[in-house]
Amino acid sequence: MENTNEIPENANENCPGTHSESAGKSDACKGCPNQEACATAPKGPDPDLVAIAERMATVKHKILVLSGKGGVGKSTFSAQISYALAAMDFQVGLLDIDICGPSIPKMLGLEGQEIHQSNLGWSPVYVESNLGVMSIGFMLPNPDEAVIWRGPRKNGLIKQFLKDVYWGELDFLVVDAPPGTSDEHISIVQFLQATGIDGAIIVTTPQQVSLIDVRKEVSFCKKVGVEVLGVVENMSGLCQSLTDFKFMKLTENGEQKDVSKEVLKLMQEKAPELLELIASTEIFDSSAGGAARMCTEMGVVFLGKVPLDPQLCKAAEEGRSCFADQKCSVSSPALKSIIEKLLAANRWHQELQQMSMDNGA
Repeated sequence: MENTNEIPENANENCPGTHSESAGKSDACKGCPNQEACATAPKGPDPDLVAIAERMATVKHKILVLSGKGGVGKSTFSAQISYALAAMDFQVGLLDIDICGPSIPKMLGLEGQEIHQSNLGWSPVYVESNLGVMSIGFMLPNPDEAVIWRGPRKNGLIKQFLKDVYWGELDFLVVDAPPGTSDEHISIVQFLQATGIDGAIIVTTPQQVSLIDVRKEVSFCKKVGVEVLGVVENMSGLCQSLTDFKFMKLTENGEQKDVSKEVLKLMQEKAPELLELIASTEIFDSSAGGAARMCTEMGVVFLGKVPLDPQLCKAAEEGRSCFADQKCSVSSPALKSIIEKLLAANRWHQELQQMSMDNGA
């Protein structure tokens, strides 16, 4: 990363850069919100980058999952893409760097698990033999405890995850990042840049209030030299089997009465073919073209849409893969299509197959 990219966006004019010997100490630093952090941060080349490079040497591909806003389903996507890649017999690691809101342990059914240490370093918590997970959520004595940390401490933990966790040989390391473009994002890019980052997948919802922030995320990736692998439009309309809906009737006093049994019985008698239909409706306003139009305007790849599927939400709550059974019949094909598109576009599948054949020769 060039030195210009080491200047925070909220820095004063004429900022010398975070790694400069005069960082936090020059006249240009007076009054800057980053002054204290820059003044106390170690200067010059970071010796830990060597240790990180050694750890990451056994990781073939590194993918960041980003979002401009919170609540768009980024962690759900990170969890499910990790499940899917592991189901394809890839060796997968999932690193949760959302320090203040670690939801990955819940979404992979690992709540209450603890990190163990060996002579090789910290061991990930394993869902399957080929799917390991690391998160600050495993380190909190109380799951309800708030993590109230300033930037330098967050960055220190991210660095420790990268240099101290022993993943072994991985085909993919999926990094679930917090929303926005803050300290954690700058740190993960700086720490991994020397080892190579394949790129970032950006998750959004269809409405403009989300896409405004996603544009900033795309801009961030371009500034720091991270390729945007594509954008996923999540919660792209509520979509589920007609028989899973509740049908309500408003009474004269404004209360809702559940008439689902009567409606379904009537359908069964009069039009049984309706019971096989999937019902869909927009939740968010996509009249401005949604993520697909934004991708065209910004020159990035649109990977596809994932509907708001209550069964996918339930799978995330229960910490299981949406691909393991037929319950997520609406969302799992959409997710599978996105993952296959990623693998094909980047030739990862062919490359890893060839490497496996070469190693077995």
